[in-house]
Amino acid sequence: MNRDPDTINSVRKSALKRIIYLPHAVRQMSKPDRMISISDVRKAVEQGELVEDYPEDARGHSCLILGHGIDGTPIHVVCSPKTDYLAIITAYIPSSQEWEPDLKERKRL
Repeated sequence: MNRDPDTINSVRKSALKRIIYLPHAVRQMSKPDRMISISDVRKAVEQGELVEDYPEDARGHSCLILGHGIDGTPIHVVCSPKTDYLAIITAYIPSSQEWEPDLKERKRL
């Protein structure tokens, strides 16, 4: 998977301006078994690591970031940096059934 080092810088620069949560992200974050807060997402974006880069995504350039919430819970955030804001597409707690133990590589099924 292509991981452009400029992508994470672009994400953080956009996040400093404004973060917008798309409806899908809000639904996923508010599921009872997740309860991912805005603070958790912000921390993941500010301190997390680029896992996957999707430069050709239909929604515009987007990426997957692995970070940790306020309580240390691992979180995946899919986001798309725009000129004036960062769009949060979704956020979820990665499943050990789908991800390798480091949560950076998808399991081959």
